[in-house]
Amino acid sequence: MEETTELFGDINLTLGMLNKEDNNKEDIYSHLTSVVQNADILDDAIVQRLIYYTSKDMRDDNLLREIRMLAGEVLVSLAAHDFNSVMYEVQSNFRILELPNEFVVLALAELATSYVSQSIPFMMMTLLTMQTMLRLAEDEQMKQTFCIALEKFSKAIYKYVNHWRDFPYPKLDAHRLSDKIFMLFRYIMEKWAPLASPVHTLAIVKAHGPTVSLLLHREDFHEYALSQVPWLLNQYKDTETDFHVTQSLKQILTAASFYDIGLPKNLRKSIFLHLLHQICQVPEPPIKENEVEASSCFIILAHSSPAELLEFFDAQIRSNSEIVRVGILTLLRSTINAEEPRLRDYVTSIERTAKIVMGDPSIKVRYSTLLLIQSMCEKCYVEAREGWPLIDYIFSQFAASQKKLEKPVKPVDEKGEKCIQETSLKVLKSLDPLVIGMPQVLWPRILTFVVPVEYTGTLEHLFNIIRILVMAEERKKHDINQSTALVISTGAVNLPSPHQLLARLLVISMLASLGKLCGAGAIGLLKIFPGIIHPKLVDLWRTRLPELLQPLEGKNASIVLWETMLLQLLKESLWKINDMAWTIQLSQDFSQQMDSYSNTSMEKKFLWKALGTTLASCQDTNFVSSQIKEFLVSPSQLGDQRQGTTSVLGYCAENHLDIVLKVLKTFQEEEKFFFNRCKGIFSGKRTLTKIDLIVIYGAVALHAPKLQLLTRLDQDIMAQILFLYSQCSQVLGMSVMNKDMDLHMSFTRSITEIGIAIQDAEDNKFQFSYKEMLLDYMLNLIKDEPLDSLASPVRWKALIAIRYLSKLKPRLSLKGHLHILEENIRRLLPLPPLEKLASEGETDKDKEHINFLYERSMDALGKLLRAMIWDNEDADDCEEMFNLLRMWLVSPKEWERERAFQVIAKVLTNDITAPQNFKIGSLLGLLAPHSCDTLPSIRQAATSSTIGLFCVKGIHLEVERLQGLQEGLACDDVQVQIKIASKIAKIVCKFIPSEEITMFLEETLDGLETLNLMCTRACGIWLIATLKEHGVALEDQLLDILSTIYHHMPVLRQKEESFQFMLEAISQIASFHMDAVVVNLLQKPLPYDRDTKTLWKTLAENPASSGKLIRALIDKLQIRLEDDIAGIEAISVACAMYEVLLTGGPVTSLYPELFTLLLKLVSCTLGQKMPVSALSHRRRVMQPGERQQTPDPCRLSIASLKCLQTQAMKEGLAKESDEGDNLWTLLSSPENHHIGVCALARSMAVWQHGVILEIMVHLLPSLTSSSENYRITGTAFFSELMKEPVLWKHGNLREVLILMDQSAWDTNATLRQMAIRGLGNTASGAPHKVKKHKQIMLESVIRGLYHLARTEVVCESLKALKKIMELLTDRDVSFYFKEIVLQTRTFFEDEQDDVRLTAILLFENLASLTGRRWKPFFAEEIKKSMISFLLHLWDPNPKIGTACRDVLVICIPFLGLQELYGILDHLLVQDLPRARDFYRQFCMKLAKKNQEILWILHTHTFTFFASNWEVIRSSAVKLTDAIILNLTKQYVEILDREQLTTRLQALRQDSCVSVQRAAEASLQTLLRRCREISIPL
Repeated sequence: MEETTELFGDINLTLGMLNKEDNNKEDIYSHLTSVVQNADILDDAIVQRLIYYTSKDMRDDNLLREIRMLAGEVLVSLAAHDFNSVMYEVQSNFRILELPNEFVVLALAELATSYVSQSIPFMMMTLLTMQTMLRLAEDEQMKQTFCIALEKFSKAIYKYVNHWRDFPYPKLDAHRLSDKIFMLFRYIMEKWAPLASPVHTLAIVKAHGPTVSLLLHREDFHEYALSQVPWLLNQYKDTETDFHVTQSLKQILTAASFYDIGLPKNLRKSIFLHLLHQICQVPEPPIKENEVEASSCFIILAHSSPAELLEFFDAQIRSNSEIVRVGILTLLRSTINAEEPRLRDYVTSIERTAKIVMGDPSIKVRYSTLLLIQSMCEKCYVEAREGWPLIDYIFSQFAASQKKLEKPVKPVDEKGEKCIQETSLKVLKSLDPLVIGMPQVLWPRILTFVVPVEYTGTLEHLFNIIRILVMAEERKKHDINQSTALVISTGAVNLPSPHQLLARLLVISMLASLGKLCGAGAIGLLKIFPGIIHPKLVDLWRTRLPELLQPLEGKNASIVLWETMLLQLLKESLWKINDMAWTIQLSQDFSQQMDSYSNTSMEKKFLWKALGTTLASCQDTNFVSSQIKEFLVSPSQLGDQRQGTTSVLGYCAENHLDIVLKVLKTFQEEEKFFFNRCKGIFSGKRTLTKIDLIVIYGAVALHAPKLQLLTRLDQDIMAQILFLYSQCSQVLGMSVMNKDMDLHMSFTRSITEIGIAIQDAEDNKFQFSYKEMLLDYMLNLIKDEPLDSLASPVRWKALIAIRYLSKLKPRLSLKGHLHILEENIRRLLPLPPLEKLASEGETDKDKEHINFLYERSMDALGKLLRAMIWDNEDADDCEEMFNLLRMWLVSPKEWERERAFQVIAKVLTNDITAPQNFKIGSLLGLLAPHSCDTLPSIRQAATSSTIGLFCVKGIHLEVERLQGLQEGLACDDVQVQIKIASKIAKIVCKFIPSEEITMFLEETLDGLETLNLMCTRACGIWLIATLKEHGVALEDQLLDILSTIYHHMPVLRQKEESFQFMLEAISQIASFHMDAVVVNLLQKPLPYDRDTKTLWKTLAENPASSGKLIRALIDKLQIRLEDDIAGIEAISVACAMYEVLLTGGPVTSLYPELFTLLLKLVSCTLGQKMPVSALSHRRRVMQPGERQQTPDPCRLSIASLKCLQTQAMKEGLAKESDEGDNLWTLLSSPENHHIGVCALARSMAVWQHGVILEIMVHLLPSLTSSSENYRITGTAFFSELMKEPVLWKHGNLREVLILMDQSAWDTNATLRQMAIRGLGNTASGAPHKVKKHKQIMLESVIRGLYHLARTEVVCESLKALKKIMELLTDRDVSFYFKEIVLQTRTFFEDEQDDVRLTAILLFENLASLTGRRWKPFFAEEIKKSMISFLLHLWDPNPKIGTACRDVLVICIPFLGLQELYGILDHLLVQDLPRARDFYRQFCMKLAKKNQEILWILHTHTFTFFASNWEVIRSSAVKLTDAIILNLTKQYVEILDREQLTTRLQALRQDSCVSVQRAAEASLQTLLRRCREISIPL
């Protein structure tokens, strides 16, 4: 309801704005449009107002056209709320024979479109009226408006005609409406169309389609309506009009199809041509929207005239126009995708049309043809008899593009040909081989594409199609023999043989290990093809193929494992077939497919091995022998002669070792290599060399049966290899330093394979006699390699050979191991950086090759170290070998460190078990910090090594989690590295053996000194993590560890970050052993040096140990101050406490205890000097101008207390002292210490009464301490606390009060002063206690008034009396009244302001306590005191003047001088009157009332002539002047005029001018008075 009210208010406000001409009506109507269209309900009154305003503005020619259009839009929107009112408003402005406003017509048109149901009843009237207006329209704009109206009306009536049953009222006569539309349309076409402008023509075109569509529903209008279509087709002129022409044409064709109206042949042909032209416009490409509409028209025509349309397409496609062919193929595809039922009767026609363009070389045509074939296959538009050429076309196009791209004869559109290839594959991918008719088209001819090499790229989809077809066939017949009989018995097609299929599928299956789908598809076909390959394989493959597929389930199968399994399947299959002829044929088919693959491809390498395996399975030894000999003589038939021959002969040797060795020996004896090589060069044929034979012997040894190998190894293999190697190393029969890299590579390869073969033989008794010789060969090869480049793989291969040789018997000694490892390390790790090595490559391929060699060489070195180290069972020997890498692990050159860590990461893997007693602590401390090294590779290798170090020790870590963290170290963000290193350290350090912690810490501290910045941080992280984990267990080693840390401090201070880690380490130790660390640090000499201060600060800044630290120091300080005497130990604690408190750590929990201890220490050290024995004797460099200072114990203690109070203020436990920084000066001064303590007490936060009460408990013993200083301190502190009521309420201050009273009688004046202050402050804190103990308190305080030697005591007593007497009655003080009054008067002229002021204020208070008994006495004392009050009105201290005024006001009634109040009122003004004037007025009034008092004043003035204060002397003279002036004759006569004159004469010589003038004036007054009464002077 609230929202509706708000909406109506918004609309009313907007309507109000419409009346103002200066408003932006465009924005207003835009807002109203949104409001009206989104409102569910509008008030009727608001609707009527809106109708009025919008109609008026819509018809206002003075407004902008945009505003009028918006007004009309709002008006039409209002029809949703009140249609009749809106229609009435519009119709009222749409009158017969009167040309309307164009926006009225547009509004009617919009109403007809938006509200068809409501508008139809008004339509006849509207059309009749509009008919009378057409002749009146002469303006172009008006004519366009009528055309728009005709378009809208026609659409509305068309909807009604075809859906009248959906309307809510009885059926109307639609013929009458269409008659009117007909007349309007005919008038426009006859009168306006011939002469229309382009803009007007466009409006007619838009109206043409809806109008003709409406007229077609009446048979009598058919001829006329269709006769207007040619006019529409003739409007195809420009791009702006074409779309609307096609749109209108589409509406007409839709209506004709709907009403089943046949188009005349000529008209139909004209439509075909015009529409095709819209799609195939040659000068400029068609507009997308127009092309879509034209395609839709063709789809409609395909429904109404499929035969004629296909005949038209057939005729047009025979032209050689590329664009026409592409357009027709596209249209055919669109019509097929539209799934028009009538078109299925013409499948053959479509296929024939497609075949016409199959020879077209145009890429666009080929592309469109492929897409058409794709749609035909998807929508089952392929027949068994005619469909195969379409399928063949797909494969042929792929092969043709492949050929053009690989071997271009002329310039090729590379992008276009790739597009053809991709499209062909997409078509095959989307091909459903099971749609109706497709199996008959495909099967079995689809098999013809399996073996030819040109179709290799399609195998993925081809295999999938074949698999689906075969599996569907199996599901139908359930009998594999019957289902494949169809394939085998088909003679019309040249199908591949079973041998060819097996050879092809096996080779392609190898690609499955790379994750290629065609490889998996080949395996899938093998799984369902066993019957096709050979009937005996059905059972075998049913069992073995599922096992074969298991490694592929993880999608990362090992290539070697996969290859081995495939070869094993081949062996078992050939054994199962057990057919010599079949095996021979398979080997021949393998040979025939050699040219199908490149020499470097995986398929080719597998093909060699498969051929060798097949020969190994062949039982015909003659055939095998002849094949081997043929391959040796003509190795080029295998492609790569060395690799091919080596693989074939190696695998063949698995079952035919004797044959292979025999043929090799025969070949070696018969062939003269030099002669044959020359013959081969001249004949163009390539033959095998001695180097090739070296490699072949190695391969034969590797694959030979192990039992046979060992017996024939030395004589038939090793002897031949060494002979060939020596032959290759000789020139003209002489041995030379051979630099033939191929020879070296082949030799190392052969030796490696022999080493592997011997190791695999697992004969523990076999002693390889050539081991030492071969190791020397390999080391010499490595030594010959340059140290500044890495272009040769010899290092890598030689390292591998050494690794395998080292494992053979006889075993090497430790010295031999170290020699081999050191030589290899020295030949690899010092190489230049990889970037520099790679830069030596001239091409990118060279650089890539160097990178490859580098990675392989480092891997080989790591594996060699791993083998040699862990093959040793002695832990010490292992550590010796590890030490070979130590210098490289900390090398300043990061590339050397990187290599060292790569190597050690290979050594420390999780599948190794170290010897017993193998120590990891030192090695861990060396490796772990490099997890934050400069290079990601070092960081990850260091972490991997750290993990591996524990694994070899048999300690199980969270390996998966650690490996996940290790991957994160690849990030270059330093913060991320630190975070990860910290996590790793936390996980790992808990597993460090406790007995190896010390070794680890020593290594880590060394790292803090020597490593780079990031590694230093990691050292610190590991150091702290280890101490956190093992800190408890370090108690026995604690002093040694601390000593070691102190030893490193001087060096580490030069490295700020390392120093911080060391400090944190001490903090960690302290968190477990705080007392021990504190005792150790307190033994440092005073004053503390920088390092010691830093250590205290560090311990304090550690949140985990700061509380323990303060507690420990408090305990130590308590012990040192037990006798209230501060020794050097206590001062050491204070200095430590200062450093601790300086860090700003929280002190709330320990504040009371710490505060009282430090205050006690300050008190106990007050005035002391530092013992000489405690001073540090270290020499210190003095800064210029700096003087050697002897430490002051009290100052050191106060510094600690000051730090404590500063922190307490931050925590709300104290407040700023009213003395400011002067407080600490006061505290350190023996004379003013008590003042400082009072100020300190006042700075306590009383609202923290719990804290204060605890302080009071701790400080209470100070009141009875044997130390006088400490008693003074405690008494001063409590004296201030006594005035706090909250402390009296919550604390036990009664005992304090008693002790205060006792101290008030003490011989120490300062102690008495503080005690009296406490008694006085009790009046503020506990008034009831004052009343209860008034007698003892008054006696104690009054006693202080007699301590004239110390005015501080007197002043304090006066103040205390004032506070106490404010709480008492006259009866309470009656006994002491006289004594108090007399003692108080003695201090009115005291030199100290505070004493004078307090005495005057106390006298004022005494006035209120004067009982009847003492009233006369007090009046007499007032008379004696009045002179002081009058003179001190102008006291130098204004507070005293104010006090004198107040006391005069109080005391005058005692003398009966109330008349003087008026004079005293002058003193209340801001500016005091002149003293002379005031005294004269006062004395004049007094003289009239009481001459006696005036005389008493005169008698007391002489005393003040000698006052130390100028103003008092001046005032005394002025008062004398006023007195003389107002004395009666009687009193003037008795004046001692001589004495007065003498004194005034003396004052005329006063140093103060004011006194001089006053004295002169007084003398004049005296002379004048004497003359007046005739008295001689």
